[in-house]
Amino acid sequence: MLNSKSVGNKIATARKNTNLSQAELAQQVSISAQAVGKWERGESMPDISTLNRLAEIFGVDLNYFSDNFQSVDTKMTSGEPANNQPPDEPLSRKQKPNWDMSMGNWVNADFSGMKNLQAKFGFSNMKNCRFAGSELSELALKANHVDGCDFSDSDISRSKIQASTLVNNLFKNCSLKDAAFSASHIKKCNFQGTDFTGATFKISTFKSNIIEGAVWNSVSFNSSDISDVVFEGKMEDCSFEYCSFSKVTFKNATLLNTFFKCRTLKRLLFVDCQADRMTYEFLKNGKADLTGITMIADKT
Repeated sequence: MLNSKSVGNKIATARKNTNLSQAELAQQVSISAQAVGKWERGESMPDISTLNRLAEIFGVDLNYFSDNFQSVDTKMTSGEPANNQPPDEPLSRKQKPNWDMSMGNWVNADFSGMKNLQAKFGFSNMKNCRFAGSELSELALKANHVDGCDFSDSDISRSKIQASTLVNNLFKNCSLKDAAFSASHIKKCNFQGTDFTGATFKISTFKSNIIEGAVWNSVSFNSSDISDVVFEGKMEDCSFEYCSFSKVTFKNATLLNTFFKCRTLKRLLFVDCQADRMTYEFLKNGKADLTGITMIADKT
């Protein structure tokens, strides 16, 4: 967990321990000395890339800046560590740090383009952060509130998103292959061009999202509330089980081997759609309005 006051105090302590002035530190990170002063007073906070650079300069683990970090007294006298502790091993020789960013408030942070960012973000609030073009595969979010963040062009495959709220976020051209959403609220997000192959949505809300050009292959919706969305393009080997629908439209869609098992499908609207015979029968059994669907003839 990070807060600007704590981070500022740690920057000031580490800077003094390394015998750097504010101006000298500023020069090494290509900012002004006034900006360093603002950090140390807790008036602003470095972004994650700058924190990583500061960790290199100070010779500490990135987790040093976390409130939960436990360390020995690092005051130095005559160039030797206090308490006769051995000096920190150079960062380049250490194992790559396993960043834990859980239980934090992240606002306007820029993680764009970062690779292998398999950090823990559970129980965090993230607002207006940038993750564009980042490596986020196997990301785990639990009880998160994510608002106004940009994940465009990122790999978020095999991620697990549980009991979280995602609202007003950009997921354009992302990979969400084999992602698992459970007990989550997903609203007003832009998923244009996103690949959902193998994704699952369980006991979740999927509302007012833009999904133009998304890939729907082997996607499962189970016990979920789907509303105010338009499904287009090809949907193959998908399933909708025990879901509720409101203002859901399938437009210019081709439905192949797609399973519908819901209480009623009367609220679904189909416009210029095609369906194979099996999918057509599922929809017919659910009393869907089939006037906008043309059944694809069986190949013989």
